[in-house]
Amino acid sequence: QVQLVESGGALVQPGGSLRLSCAASGRTISNYHMGWFRQAPGKEREFVAAIGWSGDITLYADSVKGRFTISRDNAKNSAYLQMNKLKPEDTAVYFCAAGGVLISGRHHPDDWGQGTQVTVSS
Repeated sequence: QVQLVESGGALVQPGGSLRLSCAASGRTISNYHMGWFRQAPGKEREFVAAIGWSGDITLYADSVKGRFTISRDNAKNSAYLQMNKLKPEDTAVYFCAAGGVLISGRHHPDDWGQGTQVTVSS
């Protein structure tokens, strides 16, 4: 099992940008798919983005495609989510996830972080 800690969540105005970080410990993530999910108040947790263990595959939810970019740095045992052109509907707790499989354009992870709050509001 790998431990995941997210950071970078904040209050940001619509149209702004944020970069979320996910620091992993306990195991190297170099052989793990990594992903980001989010959960808005009153809604189910939803897939946002994923990156394959080698970095050659990236997947995005339609709602964030073209605005968000997922990346990883295996040397730092970390993954990132760059979020641009943020909208109020992006407001949610964002969770980092690791391991598992990539199937049908979605990530089905094994391990989860505790989440970081992103609020988009003027």
